[in-house]
Amino acid sequence: MAETLISPDHRPVAVKASGPIRLVGLGRKEIAQHLTDLGEELRIEPKKVRMRTKQIFHWIYNYGVTDWDQMTNIAKPMREKLAQYFSLERPEIVERLVSEDGTRKYLIRMSPGVEVETVFIPDVSKTGALCVSSQVGCTLTCKFCHTGTQRLVRNLTPAEIVLQVIIARDDLGEWPTTQENRKLTNIVFMGMGEPLYNTQAVGDSLDTICDPEGLGIGRRRITVSTSGVVPEIGPMGERTSAMLAISLHAANDELREQIMPINRKYPLKDLMQACRDYPGLSNSKRITFEYVMLKGINDQPWHAKQLIKLLKGIPAKVNLIPFNPWPGTDYECSDWETIEAFADQVNRAGYASPIRTPRGRDIFAACGQLKSESEKKRASDIRKDVRASEELS
Repeated sequence: MAETLISPDHRPVAVKASGPIRLVGLGRKEIAQHLTDLGEELRIEPKKVRMRTKQIFHWIYNYGVTDWDQMTNIAKPMREKLAQYFSLERPEIVERLVSEDGTRKYLIRMSPGVEVETVFIPDVSKTGALCVSSQVGCTLTCKFCHTGTQRLVRNLTPAEIVLQVIIARDDLGEWPTTQENRKLTNIVFMGMGEPLYNTQAVGDSLDTICDPEGLGIGRRRITVSTSGVVPEIGPMGERTSAMLAISLHAANDELREQIMPINRKYPLKDLMQACRDYPGLSNSKRITFEYVMLKGINDQPWHAKQLIKLLKGIPAKVNLIPFNPWPGTDYECSDWETIEAFADQVNRAGYASPIRTPRGRDIFAACGQLKSESEKKRASDIRKDVRASEELS
């Protein structure tokens, strides 16, 4: 496989392959370039590179093939040559956990020392969202988020983002892409890291994820969540046409700076203007504002009043997220009655404010709980802690 080095700005830099080149995860342009570079060895004429690229791309992303012999419209001698130079291998799944509520969490080793978590969240209807990561670790240090306690290792490549979708599709048995009643219908960039600190890779990955001849997930089913990297919000919208989610959690600068240090660089005034200017914003393309409910911190009626005032004039909805605990945190989840009262107040102001049902808490797969350090708790230990907590309450 190709070796990966890390540049000073934490970006992965590919170097010469020491074995077969993994094509799974790569886009059309990258596959075509590899075929061109090895055209003489593969005996592929330049005028046939486009055709071969289309065939290989379709087999990888529409059918999820893992063996070159499954590509039945490519002659056997050519399949044998392709197998010499290229791999259809997936990265290693270090750990796969399934929650009591059906949530699935994967710890994936992309390369030595680079592990990332991905979560599939089934819905009660016939849909489900895959929560993908854009970085290994995070630089933002939001006080309520477990990922923020893990140092940034590096940005993920476009291929590594796509591979998270591939692995979930493999596990769910959802090949070919054209099959009906798929469970994995939506992609949310709400996993580890800040997507807008890795905008190029996120945009490139979506070109493959949304390709109708490949993974075929529509761009309106893609949501990119940011903590508020203001200069990148508009360009990301133009580049991807994705839905936008803002990790807000406080409606005044003083409080938001306490729990989200990024607010010191990009205050609410600038963030909300970027939201108003978001490409394609309308009542049918609303911005989702995520608001984690922290007991005694941001959950009082005056906080709701501030939030309503802040959102004025923006087509929006508010996702209220009960805080999900993790080892070492000083925060607690707001009482359920408090959350419901907060939701009612926001609803009466004309903003939909569903309360997100916590999913995957027993395997540390819920919002704000992702972290891929090796000392993290195993599933059995987590379940013991959850049961003990329930018994005490």
